[in-house]
Amino acid sequence: MSDLSSPILDYSADEEFDPTQDEKTMALLSHVLTLVVGFIAPLVIYLVKKDESEFVKAHAIESLNFQISLFIYFMGCFALMLVIIGFFMAIALGVAALVLTIVATIKASEGKMYRYPFIIRLIK
Repeated sequence: MSDLSSPILDYSADEEFDPTQDEKTMALLSHVLTLVVGFIAPLVIYLVKKDESEFVKAHAIESLNFQISLFIYFMGCFALMLVIIGFFMAIALGVAALVLTIVATIKASEGKMYRYPFIIRLIK
């Protein structure tokens, strides 16, 4: 039985990726550039590369969904700042986001698929 919260996802048993170095680099950038420009990097990479590489497309979509989810979660933290707990939640969420982004970047550089845990997948 598959664990849906697992960060590593076998996208499908029959779908194999053997990405080139350029594809690995673009997938890596779709994650790491979010630390600088937020959702803009994965959106641009998705729009430019979606027809060229399924590997890059999958990573860009996953990164974009993660950024959208983070925005929603941070809005919840800001609402909870009225009762102090939101400050601690925002700090924990920021640290978790940084760690998960680093993990996703490493997986992309290795040519592996990665799925962020606990995100809302609005873009398929």
